[in-house]
Amino acid sequence: MFTGIIEAIGTVHALSPKGGDVRVYVKTGKLDLGDVKLGDSIAVNGVCLTAVELPGDGFWADVSRETLACSAFIDLKTGSQVNLEKALTPSSRLGGHLVSGHVDGVGEVLARDENARAVQFKIRAPRELAKYIALKGSITVDGTSLTVNAVNGAEFELTIVPHTLGETIMADYRPGRSVNLEVDLVARYLERLLLGDKAAEPQASGITEGFLAAHGYLKS
Repeated sequence: MFTGIIEAIGTVHALSPKGGDVRVYVKTGKLDLGDVKLGDSIAVNGVCLTAVELPGDGFWADVSRETLACSAFIDLKTGSQVNLEKALTPSSRLGGHLVSGHVDGVGEVLARDENARAVQFKIRAPRELAKYIALKGSITVDGTSLTVNAVNGAEFELTIVPHTLGETIMADYRPGRSVNLEVDLVARYLERLLLGDKAAEPQASGITEGFLAAHGYLKS
């Protein structure tokens, strides 16, 4: 579990295809790894990853097919900057909102406009996520806990203050960029509860062999 308050900006140092999925090496910059052990969780652009190696200046993690299919991780390259947050501890301040690190979908930055010292972003979410996005509600964008300042259909707006621009990768956002979105946990669980008995009915997975092959994660 995370708060959505970014602790550091890291850099993707290596991406290595491995058995149909990917192993990634993230250099963590100013993030203190002194209390991180093998098996601990670190959110990378809002994606909860498990540290499987700790070489000292960062960590290696395995990125599953599920994560590749459901997030913007597919767009990362060596040298990409990423938002980082270590998992909550019992003594952590909950400065943002409860974030699971399980991405619900990929959005697209539509517009970026100056707003005094802040920057206004317009983002389009997948249609199926629109029902979870509420005015003045919380949403996680690349792991950052943010407040929705306007919403119109599947599009929503964010006002980002200078501190957040300086401490996250949002300063680099431009129209056309893909971003990871996680909706509020309460809304997601409430929808599941309202399904009642229908919740027990199987649903089709959105991950296909064709998707993975098209992105180079399966050998032909």
